Amino acid sequence: MRMNSQANETPQLGLFSEDQVSELHLATLELLEGTGVEVTNQEALGLLRDGGSRIKGNRVTIPASLVEECLSNSPKRVTLSTRNGNKCLQLENGKFYFGTGSDCPYILDAVTGERRESLKEDVEKGALICDFLPNIDFVMSMGLVSDVPTGVSDRHQFAAMLTNTNKPIVFTCHDKEGLSDILDMGIAVRGSLEEFRKRPFIVLYTEPITPLVHPESSLKKLLFAAEKGIPVIYTPAPMAGATAPVTLAGTIVVGNAELLSGLVIAQLKKQGTPFIYGGVFTIIDMSTSNISYSAPEFYLLNMAMAEMARYYKLPVFSTAGCSDSKTLDQQAGIEAGISCLISALKGANLIHDVGYLNSGLTASYEMLVMSDEIISMVKRITKGIRIDRENLALDLIDRVGPGGNFLRTEHTLNHFRKELWFPTLMDRSTYQEWEKRGKQSLGHRCREKTEYILKTHLVEPLEEVARRRIEEILQGKKG
Repeated sequence: MRMNSQANETPQLGLFSEDQVSELHLATLELLEGTGVEVTNQEALGLLRDGGSRIKGNRVTIPASLVEECLSNSPKRVTLSTRNGNKCLQLENGKFYFGTGSDCPYILDAVTGERRESLKEDVEKGALICDFLPNIDFVMSMGLVSDVPTGVSDRHQFAAMLTNTNKPIVFTCHDKEGLSDILDMGIAVRGSLEEFRKRPFIVLYTEPITPLVHPESSLKKLLFAAEKGIPVIYTPAPMAGATAPVTLAGTIVVGNAELLSGLVIAQLKKQGTPFIYGGVFTIIDMSTSNISYSAPEFYLLNMAMAEMARYYKLPVFSTAGCSDSKTLDQQAGIEAGISCLISALKGANLIHDVGYLNSGLTASYEMLVMSDEIISMVKRITKGIRIDRENLALDLIDRVGPGGNFLRTEHTLNHFRKELWFPTLMDRSTYQEWEKRGKQSLGHRCREKTEYILKTHLVEPLEEVARRRIEEILQGKKG
C-alpha cells in the first residue's frame, strides 16, 4: 500500500483552469444582467418578471442571483431508458454515449451512392442500423423526410424512429402541436404519462436563435416539455465570426448566455426540469461562408462547452463522428476519428451527429457504420491502463525470463480479451491475405456491413395497441 499516491487509469483532457472557467461564467452573468436577451413569449416573460428579471419590451435582463438559483435547481443527472422501459443512459460526469444527428435534407443512397433528398424510409433504415450497432447508444432521425406533408413531417419522422429502434430517441419537432402529438406516441408506448415521466425514453431538441434571441416557437416547446416532464436539450448554434464574435471566448459567452437564460425559463416553469446543457458551437469559414463541423476551432469550442457544463454540474450535449467531406473518404475518416476521441476525452455525455457528412447537410449509413468502429476503439482508449500487481505481472515475467514467450501462458489467456481491442472493420491482415479477399477498402467493407444489417436485423416490435394509436395520431385523430 502506497500512502498519498494518486492514480489516473484513464486519459485526461483539459482546456481551461478553474479560474478561466469562473471568468467565463462571470462574463456570462455580466452579459445577462447588462445586455440581456430577447424573449418573444408572453408566458416566459411573465415567469421571468415574477422571478425578479427586468423587462423592457421583449428585452430581458436577468439577475445573477436568479441564474445561480435556477442552476442549483436543475438536475445534475438525467437518466434515459429504452423504449421498453429499461434504464440505459445516465447522463452525468464521467459517462459518454454516442448517437446520430437529425434533419439532414440529403442522404447518400446506400445502393447508388448518389446524394438525394431524404425519405421516411431512410429514417426507418437509419434507426434500424442504429438499433443494431453496439456503440450507438441513442437515435436521432438523420434525415429530414421529404415525402410526407410538410406540416406533419415531424410526426412521421418520430414514428419512423419509434417503430425501428428500442434505443432512446432525441427528436426535433415543428411546433408545440407537433410536440404534443409526439408525446402522445410516447405515452402510447408506455401506457400513461405517469409511466413516461418515471422512465423517459425521448428527449426534445430545440434551439434559441443566436445571438441572444428566444423565439416564440422554441419557447412554447421548452415550456411544454418542462410542464410534461420531457427532458430537453436547448441547443445554441453560435458561429464565430457570423452570429457570434470571431474570438472563441466571445462565442462561448454568447452561447452560454443563451443556454443559461433558457435553463432559467425552464426551471421557472417547473423546478427540477431535466435540462441538458450544450449545443453546436462552431465557426464560419471566411473563404466560403459555410459553417464547419470539423475545424480545429470547432473541437476547441466543444471542449470549452464540456468544461462549462462540468463547472455547472450539468449533463452536456456535444458533437462528433461528423465531417465537412462530401463523401466517405480519407477526410471523413480523419475528422470522424479526431472528433470522437476528443468528445469522449473532454467529458461530453450525449454526443450526437455521428454519420453526418457535408457539414450536417448529408447523412451516410456507411459513415455511421465506420464511426461505430471508431467509437469502439475510442472506448478502449478511454478505458486506460490499470496498474496493480496482477497487471504489472512481475511474477510472470520472472517465470518466463529473458528470451521467453508469453503467448501460451495462462495469464495471456485470462487477460487478452479484456486488455486488447479487436477490430471488426479495420484490416490488420497481411498484404497477401488482403489481396485474396479482393483488395477491399474500408469504405467497401462499411457498405457490405450496412447491407448485411438492413437485410438481417429485426427490431423488437411495438405492441399492437401502441402501433394502432401511433397510426391514429399520424392520420390526425387526436382521440
